[in-house]
Amino acid sequence: MAVASMKTPRELQEWNFEPPAALWNRRRFGLIGADMDRLKVLLRRALLVAPLVLAAGSALGRDDGRYADSPLKPWFDGLRSHLGPCCSDADGFAVSDPDWESHDGHYRVRLDGQWVDVPDEAVITEPNRAGRTMVWPVKTAFGISIRCFMPGSMI
Repeated sequence: MAVASMKTPRELQEWNFEPPAALWNRRRFGLIGADMDRLKVLLRRALLVAPLVLAAGSALGRDDGRYADSPLKPWFDGLRSHLGPCCSDADGFAVSDPDWESHDGHYRVRLDGQWVDVPDEAVITEPNRAGRTMVWPVKTAFGISIRCFMPGSMI
């Protein structure tokens, strides 16, 4: 009885040997090696770019020039919290009194029907020259966070 000789990995490569699982996947999905490699590269790129697009898309300013002639525009442009610049009046919006509250020195605001706690670092402590309560939310894939909050008079 003759014993079959074992093939080395190099010999298997030369014969274009594919293990059974690879053959099954190739038949099932109709992809060959080069196609699969391109698919893997595209998937990796998409996974790397997706978080950047999600984060940047909602954080970009949208100053459309509505407040260009406002005497408060330079003041709004310079507003900062400990979390960073608030951008401008066009990025923030006024909040009516029923949609924000203060308790024990901490604030929360109602955005899109849900109450969001304002981080202490987001509160602007300088005098409110606009007179109204304003909030600068940042919407991401992980929810809403507050970059800046400026309490009003709550009369």
